[in-house]
Amino acid sequence: MPTVDVDRDTAHEAARHELARPIYPKPSLFDRISQWLDDQLFRLTQLASDVPGGWFTVTVLVIIVAVALVVAVRMARRAMRVDRADHQLFDVAERTAAAHRGAAEQHAARGEWAAAVRERLRAVARQLEEDGALAPVPGRTAGELAHDAGAVFPALSSQFTNAAAAFNDVAYGEMPGTSESYRIVADLDDRLREHSARRAPATTTEAAQQDWTPVR
Repeated sequence: MPTVDVDRDTAHEAARHELARPIYPKPSLFDRISQWLDDQLFRLTQLASDVPGGWFTVTVLVIIVAVALVVAVRMARRAMRVDRADHQLFDVAERTAAAHRGAAEQHAARGEWAAAVRERLRAVARQLEEDGALAPVPGRTAGELAHDAGAVFPALSSQFTNAAAAFNDVAYGEMPGTSESYRIVADLDDRLREHSARRAPATTTEAAQQDWTPVR
């Protein structure tokens, strides 16, 4: 009887087809996982035999892919942390709203948008404290500012939220700032300053009326 030579690929496929026939019990999840791993090992063995350099080349390729996956996962996690982070507003000595605003404008003039965004939102927070709209809170974060100030100024709630998001995006250099993100915070600051300026004459008039005593 003549001998029939069967290569490894053909024998492997024939075994898979035979085991897939209905007469055999349906494999469990563990069996399917084991079979999948066996298939991958078989393909890796075939690849090693076909690629120049054999197992050495395959090992180098596997290491490169593994390193790329690790880097991708770390970058993704870092991006997720940035999205969820809520950073403190003030990390330097206390300054006035005007001082923070001036620093922001200087950074913006030099195109240093990340620093400009940070300083401008600090100006917003300090202005609200100086006007008495918010009580100073040590360690207040950008998100807390948006929540507290949005409750005081409901019409500006979405702007406070957007400004806080812009601040958190650039906090500690995690993401680059842009002129657009700076304009979001600067526009909010300008609106609050206009509101403060409108309130000032009324407040002064009320105080004068309360202090006035008719001369008899």
